[in-house]
Amino acid sequence: MSAVLLAMAAAVIATTIAALWRAVNGPARSDRLMSVQLLGTGAIAALLLVAGATGAGSALDLALVLAMLSSFATIAVALAPAPGRGGAA
Repeated sequence: MSAVLLAMAAAVIATTIAALWRAVNGPARSDRLMSVQLLGTGAIAALLLVAGATGAGSALDLALVLAMLSSFATIAVALAPAPGRGGAA
């Protein structure tokens, strides 16, 4: 069973890597924001699968911390003023 969970974690990581292209080359700010959210979600899913496969409680803690940081980063980027505009959002 743990081999299946580790294989699923590898599959999640492999499919999430495709979001890196959009994060770097995204034509709009919203594209970049959504791809970074996808990267965070994929990392959380992979960590939870690894924690289930190995029984490592520290991977669960790391997934929870990453989930909190990801949500705060999204809020910060969404509320930040657009580049080139000096005023507040």
